[in-house]
Amino acid sequence: MAPKVLGKALVTAKWLSEAVRAGRVGTSLRVLDASWYPPQERNARQEFEERHIPGASFFDIEECRDQSSPYDFMLPSESHFADYVGRLGVSNDTHVVVYDGDKLGTFYAPRAWWMFRAFGHKEVSVLNGGFKNWVEEGHPVTAEVSQPAPAVFKAKLNTALLKTFEEMMQNVGSLRFQVVDSRPEGRFRGTELDQGLESGHIPGAVNIPFHSFLTETGHEKSIEEIQQIFREKKVDLSKPLTATCRKGVTACHIALAAYLCGKRDVAVYDGSWSEWFHRAPPRYKVSELKRNK
Repeated sequence: MAPKVLGKALVTAKWLSEAVRAGRVGTSLRVLDASWYPPQERNARQEFEERHIPGASFFDIEECRDQSSPYDFMLPSESHFADYVGRLGVSNDTHVVVYDGDKLGTFYAPRAWWMFRAFGHKEVSVLNGGFKNWVEEGHPVTAEVSQPAPAVFKAKLNTALLKTFEEMMQNVGSLRFQVVDSRPEGRFRGTELDQGLESGHIPGAVNIPFHSFLTETGHEKSIEEIQQIFREKKVDLSKPLTATCRKGVTACHIALAAYLCGKRDVAVYDGSWSEWFHRAPPRYKVSELKRNK
């Protein structure tokens, strides 16, 4: 691993544990649990209240989203985001560390990381290995819920990190940027349902399932391994790149992986397949299942 490159986007459990023990969690360092699970499987907020990293606050992705949109987890407005994270004690000068409790190690944390970056925040990191490895390594946990003092956060959306449906439609013809889809191969190919939706992909997209970037323990792979994954899929990190998935969550793993390699301008198609399926014309939905019928 190359610590200098990884330093900003990832922090280790050892580093964060030392910060917790030294009492550095506060106005200059905030830790956010960005866990989300299907309600029938797990209750993220309840699990947070029972056990979390000392000093952490719960970042509720259900609350911090555009609740007027028919699609899941779309970015909220600048004012909504600013108000929400301000109430969590985050200012523009705060170093934010995000994590989640997924059994893979990391699932939703890169989405929160990307959201902060999309709204202009520079000091934001993902806890490498997530809460699963934090616990396995014996670092401290607590049920005590802290009440951070509210802070002022000024949000300014960086549109370069965001793609709309219209821009994705235009790109099918122009191919001005590469598109990488982070969903499992079967959903990308259209051979299995995607959470109740017919599946398939945007014309011209390349498939790199997000878990490709994680080790068996749930940590990020090395920069060399990540670069090799992109090379094998013929994705050129020197050229424009947009990530997509089912609902704009695991696409952020693509953005994080590329960021670790020095590419900091990967955009995310926020609506992803959820929006594309409902809005794109049939000829723009590539599926092997249709071809085989």
